[in-house]
Amino acid sequence: MSSPSRNQYLPDFVTPPGDTLLETLEALGMSQAELAERTGRPTKTISEIINAKTAITTETALQFEKVLGVPARFWTNLERDYQEWQARQEERKTLEPHLAWMDQFPVKDMANLGWIELFEDPIQQLIELLSFFGIASPPHWEPLYAGGNVAYRQSAAFVADPGVVSAWLRKGEIDAQKMDCASYDAARFRAALIEIRQMTTNSPREFVPAMQRLCAQAGVAVIFVHELRHLRTSGATRWLNSEKAMIQLSLLYKTADQLWFTFFHEAGHILFHGKKDIFLEGENGKDEKEDQANRFASDCLIPPAAYHQFHSGTGHFSEAEVKAFAKEIGIAPGIVVGRLQHDKRLEIKNLNGLKQRLVWAEDTHSNKY
Repeated sequence: MSSPSRNQYLPDFVTPPGDTLLETLEALGMSQAELAERTGRPTKTISEIINAKTAITTETALQFEKVLGVPARFWTNLERDYQEWQARQEERKTLEPHLAWMDQFPVKDMANLGWIELFEDPIQQLIELLSFFGIASPPHWEPLYAGGNVAYRQSAAFVADPGVVSAWLRKGEIDAQKMDCASYDAARFRAALIEIRQMTTNSPREFVPAMQRLCAQAGVAVIFVHELRHLRTSGATRWLNSEKAMIQLSLLYKTADQLWFTFFHEAGHILFHGKKDIFLEGENGKDEKEDQANRFASDCLIPPAAYHQFHSGTGHFSEAEVKAFAKEIGIAPGIVVGRLQHDKRLEIKNLNGLKQRLVWAEDTHSNKY
């Protein structure tokens, strides 16, 4: 994300236009009274411009152009730059009481991930953080990312670290806005999910771009956002507008089976629940919508009848049996292991070698995601 601080030179001090006007008059050997007479302006007005008490208007700039031979745009640019500099100085005074607001956000971690730039000047750091969230001042954060959003406040993950979660959510929002998507089409999205399920045995380098492409064609932006320290959510779902939904995923649990379950769980929210609903996964209490999304994810990944037949006849599952069953239903064996462990049919320590571990590409030189 770009911000004004990265794209503009912001000087510590800007000379008032009146200083340049005075230098110009001295160079021409012209008095303030003569300039006033030639422009038809009161001498008091010329004096106030020189002493930075009155701004150079466009009309005055045009008059200066004729009298002084200096283009009008030169004077208007000087005035604009000076007014902007003054406004920034006033903004610094206004923002100073809000510096403590930054303490709830993992600023250094966000900078290390390239989400924001790090500054030694605390006021500039605050401005950078405001630009990241797309807000003018800290009080605007609360209604957008915290107090005004009931769905977020009901999540234990959000309650524990609202700054961390809101930063992660905002990064997903920024990335999703950049992703081109067709208008949402539920039938096309269901078809995409069928095709995506067949990719669970692929590497992340293969399934991630394919998943994003297929979902975008159905009006759903799938965004992967690096987790921050203390983040306690594996995924989030919301609608950016009436025609574009977003699924945001992290690698909180580090294994592909958890990622796949979270993806299909979020897909269930999109298919069955309202466009005004926002879902933030983590340590939420159980409710009907979460249960429905859980069932949808479980049934999509492992057909209920096949799963029942597989686990009903034995209390022991060998690696060979799990692999054979996974191959039969066309999914990665780690997903079967994860399901058996979740249902307490397999000890949590058993067959974890069948699970695919996931790490971010920027965290390692391996060929993982």
